[in-house]
Amino acid sequence: MNKYLISFIAIIIVGAVSAYALSPYFTESTIDEALPSGAIIQPMMDETMMDETMMDETMMDETMMDETMKQVTPVVHSGTFVGVGDGIHDAQGIAYTIPLDDGSNVLRLENFQSTNGPDLYVYLATDDNASEFLNLGELKANRGNQNYEIPDDADLTKFNKVLIWCKAFSVLFGSAELS
Repeated sequence: MNKYLISFIAIIIVGAVSAYALSPYFTESTIDEALPSGAIIQPMMDETMMDETMMDETMMDETMMDETMKQVTPVVHSGTFVGVGDGIHDAQGIAYTIPLDDGSNVLRLENFQSTNGPDLYVYLATDDNASEFLNLGELKANRGNQNYEIPDDADLTKFNKVLIWCKAFSVLFGSAELS
């Protein structure tokens, strides 16, 4: 009797752990966060106006200048996600930093797509093994555009890798090197 009870408890535990580990693979979540408020916006010339003959400001009146200007967010560091290539764990999209008016920075994941998994986090790290990292928080969704606050003391020349990391199993899903 005691032998069957121990076996039953072991099966329940293995089943619960398996359900926890596998259930995220069957769910998808999407988020589309706007650029953070306070993002520094800079004007940029429309590409059609980049022709050197049109760039002579003496030839352009003020109205023409206003019509050709676009608003862009300056990107300080950026990189493209690369999945681990094991057929199970994957991440794609772009990661870049955006300076804010208050002097802080935000990490933005754009056109992001990842295999879902349990306990996924966004790390700034020194390498793909997360041997030294800054935890930016739980991954908000496995698809879409999302923002993460970067700590003010973060040295992005040192922590130049963005990792999508499964904390529960210490598994990398994908990384982007910021340059």
